[in-house]
Amino acid sequence: MFGRAPKKSDNTRYYEILGVAKNASQDDLKKAYKKAAIKNHPDKGGDPEKFKELAQAYEVLSDPEKREIYDQYGEDALKEGMGGGGGGHDPFDIFSSFFGGGSPFGSGGSSRGRRQRRGEDVVHPLKVSLEDLYLGTSKKLSLSRNVICSKCSGKGSKSGASMKCAGCQGTGMKVSIRHLGPSMIQQMQHACNECKGTGETINDRDRCPQCKGEKVVQEKKVLEVHVEKGMQNGQKITFPGEADEAPDTITGDIVFVLQQKEHPKFRRKSEDLFVEHTLSLTEALCGFQFVLTHLDGRQLLIKSNPGEVVKPDAYKAINDEGMPMYQRPFMKGKLYIHFTVEFPDFLNADQVKALEAVLPPKPSSQLTDMELDECEETTLHDVNMEEETRRKQQQAAQEAYDEDDDMPGGAQRVQCAQQ
Repeated sequence: MFGRAPKKSDNTRYYEILGVAKNASQDDLKKAYKKAAIKNHPDKGGDPEKFKELAQAYEVLSDPEKREIYDQYGEDALKEGMGGGGGGHDPFDIFSSFFGGGSPFGSGGSSRGRRQRRGEDVVHPLKVSLEDLYLGTSKKLSLSRNVICSKCSGKGSKSGASMKCAGCQGTGMKVSIRHLGPSMIQQMQHACNECKGTGETINDRDRCPQCKGEKVVQEKKVLEVHVEKGMQNGQKITFPGEADEAPDTITGDIVFVLQQKEHPKFRRKSEDLFVEHTLSLTEALCGFQFVLTHLDGRQLLIKSNPGEVVKPDAYKAINDEGMPMYQRPFMKGKLYIHFTVEFPDFLNADQVKALEAVLPPKPSSQLTDMELDECEETTLHDVNMEEETRRKQQQAAQEAYDEDDDMPGGAQRVQCAQQ
């Protein structure tokens, strides 16, 4: 982040809140904060706002980088985010870090304790066929995840002890500052590389031999995912608390998101199914029957009623042959059949006469010979409208380009476009 250094603002208030001098050492800051925080803790009847101010002041002054910005530019610089912000951590978390998550007030002390953050959910796509969603299915999947080390109970050390990281003062974050000029600075906040953002370090000799100080080990687990009848594309199946474990963390969930694969015959829309079928002109006029294999393998006989004529682009529906409804699998939607009628490319004279004899008569043009003599003959040509439209668009674009190229200043226009 880049920004102009602000004018110097108040840079003494945090020292006054803790009651220490501006040249106070880290030990002086710790002692002052600990004494004042115990006195002002809300569980002891202290002022919550004062308790929050103490935590904010200590968080800034205990971090060398933030303290440098505060001493040089003041409180406004931190509020503008140059130092990652002051008071960004929970004041109760900062307080509990002094007592290992416990309370200095005995068994009747703080009921809040150390807050646990929630771990991230792990999301996996799960490809399923339309048959899987129609019939329901179970799929076994093998996954690897982190679990708390059983040998050290997630402490990372044989003794269970850990030290506050000296590089980040236990915050888990470090701030890098670069001076880019007389009035320009660049500030970047990143996870501490010494403790990997945990805020703690473990002595090499004390590391747990099983997890090597990582506090977690990898475990393979097989999950059986039940896909119920009627589930939808994009629907989620959740396994609560099965994601990666971590110390002081509420374990997240593993979430499978259903992704329906395209079916070669059926198309789904909510609880309904659609299928395309092409009829010959003879079938459309004189009747048809065909067999449709459903998603569960059943053979459905589809046929027209006697004397029924099926027009091009017509839809027919079969009730209760669509998709089963989720959690109501005995109820189903409709199966829609979209009919396309395929016409013959050419008829000979005998076929025309035969059709004219059985089909309804053509409407009479009622034109006299004299009127016909006055008409001009025309010729019909087959046309592909998509190709016609594309050709006309290309022709219009070429004409517009040629027109611009002929205009004075056209060369300048091309030159500007290239810059």
